[in-house]
Amino acid sequence: MYTASWGDVVRRDLFGPHPDPRDRPYRFVIRLALVVFRLFRFRFDVRGAEHVPTTGGAVVCSNHVSYLDFTFLGLAALPQHRLVRFMAKISVFSHGFSGPFMRAMHHIPVDRKAGAAAFDLAVRALKDGELVGVFPEATISSSFRVKELKGGAPRMAINAGVPVIPAAVWGGQRLFTKHHPIEFRRGVAVTVVLGEPIRPEPGEEPRQLLQRIRTAMEQLLDEAQRTYPQSPAGPEDLWWQPAHLGGTAPTPEEALRLDHSDVRGTRKKAGPLATARRLLRRRR
Repeated sequence: MYTASWGDVVRRDLFGPHPDPRDRPYRFVIRLALVVFRLFRFRFDVRGAEHVPTTGGAVVCSNHVSYLDFTFLGLAALPQHRLVRFMAKISVFSHGFSGPFMRAMHHIPVDRKAGAAAFDLAVRALKDGELVGVFPEATISSSFRVKELKGGAPRMAINAGVPVIPAAVWGGQRLFTKHHPIEFRRGVAVTVVLGEPIRPEPGEEPRQLLQRIRTAMEQLLDEAQRTYPQSPAGPEDLWWQPAHLGGTAPTPEEALRLDHSDVRGTRKKAGPLATARRLLRRRR
């Protein structure tokens, strides 16, 4: 288990001997994140960081269970002194607070109405030797299982001629995920597992590569879930466990209905009083 230290925050060699001056904003944000990790004493179990190439492009392809997954996934690339350029919704870039940071860190905006531009930017970044981070589920999985995957990641890997690094993140949903209030509790464990590179084979179709990626992601997520070092504190804390492991998270079928109602705007949202009551119950 790794817990961020104040020494990590100020380490001069954290980003390698000759970091690119253009990435100063990104490096500042990472150091700021390490301060937060230190204050809350988050406990990290990062496995497979050696699979991240020290040079050259690669698509880092992960499941998605929390709004903080990109920070945890980025942490796994630090041992190789690499920065990950994440693909994210264009609304994050247009936000008054997050937008300037996202642009300064050279992340890639995705407009779902005009996805070709984001695809081209990602392929160009990969050919330039960058790591591009993708959450192919396109949204957080309410069931905490791997949802249906979009086909952009394998197409990018094939077009750019780079490998895919499958990954799984687990534990961040306890802090900040959809349909649940934010709870920054001290000492929460976060597991990040990266698998061996998956290289496109000559003539391989994107859908075939996508199936290989999905299989690897499911195996890594199962490993992360079953080896997670912390257990729910009681019945009220079972919400962050998937149903197949005895938790009360929605099943994949139930989660699909939730997602559809979110898109249509028909799902009844909890009022502030109900949210406060739920939060108080969890803190007992």
